[in-house]
Amino acid sequence: MSSLIEDYALLSDLETAAMLGGDGSVDWLCLPRFDSPACLAALVGTAGNGFWRVAPRGSRGHCTRRSYRPDTLVLDTEWETVSGSVRVTDFMPPRAQDPCLVRVVEGLTGTVTVRSELRLRFNQGRVLPWTRGESGRCRVAVAGPDAVWLGTDGPGDPGPGGGEVPPRAEGPGAMWQATDEAGAKWPTAEGTFPDRGEDGSTVTDLVVPAGRRVALTLAWTPSHRTTAPGVLCVPADTALKETADFWRHWAARCRYQGPWREAVVRSLITLKALTHAPAGGIVGAPTTSLPERLGGDGNWDDRLCRLNGSSFTLSCLLRSGYREEAAAWLGWLVRAVAGDPAHLQNVYGVAGQRLLSETEAPWLSGYEDSTPVRFGTAATGRHRLDAYGEVLDAFWQSLRAGIDLPPHTWSLVRALMDDVAAHWREPDRGRGHGPARQSVHSKAMAWVAADRAVALGPMLGAEVPDAWRVLRDQVRAQVLGEGHRPGPRSFVQTYGSDRLDASSLLLPALGFLSARDPRMRDTVRALGALEHGGFLRERTPETPSGANSRADGRAAPSVACTLWYAAALAELGETGRAHDTFERVLAARNDLGLLAARWDPDARRQLGNAPSAVSHVALVRTAFALRDAPVP
Repeated sequence: MSSLIEDYALLSDLETAAMLGGDGSVDWLCLPRFDSPACLAALVGTAGNGFWRVAPRGSRGHCTRRSYRPDTLVLDTEWETVSGSVRVTDFMPPRAQDPCLVRVVEGLTGTVTVRSELRLRFNQGRVLPWTRGESGRCRVAVAGPDAVWLGTDGPGDPGPGGGEVPPRAEGPGAMWQATDEAGAKWPTAEGTFPDRGEDGSTVTDLVVPAGRRVALTLAWTPSHRTTAPGVLCVPADTALKETADFWRHWAARCRYQGPWREAVVRSLITLKALTHAPAGGIVGAPTTSLPERLGGDGNWDDRLCRLNGSSFTLSCLLRSGYREEAAAWLGWLVRAVAGDPAHLQNVYGVAGQRLLSETEAPWLSGYEDSTPVRFGTAATGRHRLDAYGEVLDAFWQSLRAGIDLPPHTWSLVRALMDDVAAHWREPDRGRGHGPARQSVHSKAMAWVAADRAVALGPMLGAEVPDAWRVLRDQVRAQVLGEGHRPGPRSFVQTYGSDRLDASSLLLPALGFLSARDPRMRDTVRALGALEHGGFLRERTPETPSGANSRADGRAAPSVACTLWYAAALAELGETGRAHDTFERVLAARNDLGLLAARWDPDARRQLGNAPSAVSHVALVRTAFALRDAPVP
């Protein structure tokens, strides 16, 4: 059975990610990319679908303590046992060669036997690989196009100078010992791994006295390569120092100064960790099918890049001082949307690919039996009007920040606006998964598209058609006339309904309406009705009002929507309530500062894919809003 979602730590090499539980088990890993098939998939299945646990032999529960090293994505996990204590340091070096995950075991006191159990299952947790030993301290598992190597880096004695990891010791004094499941000691004279156990696992027992260290490195290569990956030749102490230095130097560039700097920096590190560095795209989360409601079917693959919220992501990066990352995200966006604007999608692959099929994995039991487990998405062909506003707002923000756009940008703007003019009156699916409707948020984003297109003309030295200004005014008049309802005295989800929608909180941030406008004041107050346990639901449920049981089919409250609410309260001058709401969200983070997409106030646990990019972007944006809020 998988751990609670909040028990998982994130490791990343900026091209893929691993999810590591507090019990020392890596239960999710896709190689070589975020959206590649998983080779460890216990997170959405069972132990039989693949995991890698490194923990004291015989331990079954949570570690004694754990933490990221300050301003890094290097995780230290400590275990105290009756025979002594050990520390396991986990990290993924930013990709320079082949992807790898390094686990350094260090004896702190006494002598502890630490067991490493690796159960690889390729192709989304269902293919048992063929495993063989290689010369030196390594094994390789092969199935289809994938090969995963497991190698060792011998222990070192503590050096007088300290440092990230003491230097390695050489010679017989550096030898360490392990046993396979039959009790045979190893390494052999050749230093090879033991044969895998009967259940398809590679099990090794490391006898680790105080002051000794041993590193296990798991690395991926294409299966047609017959030589071990070069990363296995890099000493673990070198890789650890370089990884820690990389993250510390990156975090030091953060421009936010305020009372929540630690939370902001951790959120920005998380956002960076969800970035596919070669292409610049940012995935919604490194996981798929973690449920929005336990037992429900609202399970989606978030290992994709969505245009929804892309302009806020860009703003978050720029304001925090990460111009290079913002430019990379913009570059991904420009490449992804290139082509016929009539085929503009709201979701693309990590590298910008458009053709994304959705499949289900019936051999995976789902997180806490929440099925189906989905890979990919079927949402690419759905008309989403808000995508146009996201793209054009990103162009506008980039030019204002001095980021150059490609020469063909104006022709792309014109093509996008032609499509907006042709289709803005049509219903679409808005931010949800339901049928097409006249969504207020979508119409507001059509206004954003026209407004930014008008502003982009002078910035690009181009003449703006008068029809765009007319369209902008028409859309705004329609939203104000049909999107604001006197019954709830609020902007609503769709024309003609009284259903509230938290996306209305974004209207001031989009520039559509002042935060101090009476209609926005009324809207913020009305949206308080969506609160549940101090957190905000996305919208009024279509089930009977007042129902609070999970049987009503509603997802748990949204972390991002709750943060939008805190920012809106701050803009209205209700700073006390804003701070309380923000602190409530901070308390919902796990012990490592990570947020999932949702929070269940009744069960007091995280739900949805994790860690969630949109949640962490909203946290950074809200921290700025509360810091800069006007004094009432």
